[in-house]
Amino acid sequence: MAKVKREKWSKEFSEWYNELLESAGIVDKRYPVKGMNVWLPYGLKIMRNIEKFIHAEMARTGHEEVLFPALIPETEFQKEAEHIKGFEDEVYWVTHAGLDPLDVRLILRPTSETAMYSMFSLWIRSHADLPFKVYQIVNVYRYETKHTRPLIRVREISRFFEAHTAHESYEDAERQIKEDLEIFDRLAKFLALPYIISKRPEWDKFPGAYYSIGAEVVMPDGRTLQIGTMHNYRQNFAKAYNIQYETETGDHEFVHQTTFGMSERLLAAVIAVHGDDNGMVLPPTIAPIQVVIVPIPKKEAKVDVFAYAHEIAEELREAGFRVHVDERDIRPGRKYYDWELKGVPLRIEVGPRDVEGRKAVLARRDTFEKVTVERDKVVEEVRKTLDAIHENLYQRAKEFLESHIKRVDTIEEAKAVFEDRRGIVEIPWCGEEECGLKMEEELDAKMLGIPYPEERARIEGKKCPLCGREAKFIARFARTY
Repeated sequence: MAKVKREKWSKEFSEWYNELLESAGIVDKRYPVKGMNVWLPYGLKIMRNIEKFIHAEMARTGHEEVLFPALIPETEFQKEAEHIKGFEDEVYWVTHAGLDPLDVRLILRPTSETAMYSMFSLWIRSHADLPFKVYQIVNVYRYETKHTRPLIRVREISRFFEAHTAHESYEDAERQIKEDLEIFDRLAKFLALPYIISKRPEWDKFPGAYYSIGAEVVMPDGRTLQIGTMHNYRQNFAKAYNIQYETETGDHEFVHQTTFGMSERLLAAVIAVHGDDNGMVLPPTIAPIQVVIVPIPKKEAKVDVFAYAHEIAEELREAGFRVHVDERDIRPGRKYYDWELKGVPLRIEVGPRDVEGRKAVLARRDTFEKVTVERDKVVEEVRKTLDAIHENLYQRAKEFLESHIKRVDTIEEAKAVFEDRRGIVEIPWCGEEECGLKMEEELDAKMLGIPYPEERARIEGKKCPLCGREAKFIARFARTY
């Protein structure tokens, strides 16, 4: 069995990642606007498979799909001052129509609160309209000034998922946050992605939010990547946009609101967390091709390996698998290389001897293990093997995540962790913003927040390493993307 190599994957991650996106056919970053990339067919198919699961979860939980325009009038954007403060440096302005200046400037949507909520105030009138739950998957635009990186830090987020809800009470909005967390957990398991959830510190919450929650994975280089967020707005946006409902007693109250967001960073995380030096390793759930069959003909052979390959392929398709038969006139080794690069979970090799013996060779992408199976057992073995691959990917990633979370008591210990292998450092914190910001400065790292739910973050018997006062929470720090 070939050994899984992950040396370049971890030590030269940036180079590995950029090369792979191009060679595996995910995106082309050569588009002439920096930070805006072209989705290639293979990458888009993977992303669509992720989105199919998201659409199904939205339907399961009673969310309706909407589609809002990309342009937002400046007048609407200005209604929520805190929101503007958070995004004003990142927005793209549309100032002219042809040669004529616009009476009201427009912005390209950086996120959709200010676009949606003027409409919510028209749609939501009564308690009977609540809870109100909608979502969309759209393009959003942010003038990213940092170093751009495809799928991770871009100026056009082209697969931006956002769910927006409105509720009668804070308690019902809290129930929605719990539902969002359940949806996200189901999605993460679908992607075989272990993650952590943290409640953001006050200085890093989403503009306009009462509180924010973020989900992170640890990347091969030890940095963290945020792959999901949930926000409880309370009535902050409702008051700014006059979103009120009539109660059962005839009074009028402002709604409580939440949002839930994700993007193509989900795919970036899958590629990064599961990959190795040979390329991508896709979970079977989202692989455009779950099984590739490689016929290996020989000139002197009297059997038709291609017909045998298609016979197996048809049976697998009827069983519900996504299958491709590679009939290209190139050497088998080159085919193996191509499909390993693209992360196809399972390869089936069939040569003349396999045809004669009514057998097939199954080769796993995650471990490179090969087994020979009887022809009449192929469907059963493929199903079992794909399930085993998914479970192995999850467990391997979970071990990596857990090995990169280190709890310490002092700033010096935390610095040593970052110098060693990075990852996430958990350290006692008094809860005061001054100490939190000072720790960010000392560690040259970002505070992800405290473990969520909050009761998991509370500690006793520890001191804040900066001020020496009694620590109230465990705070998480990491170098981030």
